[in-house]
Amino acid sequence: MIGECVKNIQMIDGAANATFSVFQVTNDEFSLIFPSPGQDMEIVEDFIGRLGKKAAGMILEPIWERPILKRDANGIHGTLFYDNNNRREHFPATKREVDWDRCNLNAAQQHLFSLNR
Repeated sequence: MIGECVKNIQMIDGAANATFSVFQVTNDEFSLIFPSPGQDMEIVEDFIGRLGKKAAGMILEPIWERPILKRDANGIHGTLFYDNNNRREHFPATKREVDWDRCNLNAAQQHLFSLNR
């Protein structure tokens, strides 16, 4: 199974330990969590709302068994937010990192993101 894991997602949650761990996912799992073209951010409640609690759980359960050390991860391809519903209003509608409002970015980020939209 690990041989199929080609992408890494970071889990951002409200835990006091603030580990924000990274997990390996398959292309199929990634496309179910991040279904829109270029999407690389998702709020877990939206994911569960799309697929239903049971189906979402079946996708997420094996992912939790595939942690990877940040230093060993070859990139972070997506971010899944837990316990962050209060930040929903700040997310770009596209849920793509490159679409953040310019006022939230420094000049270097503005340039980088504009090249990758």
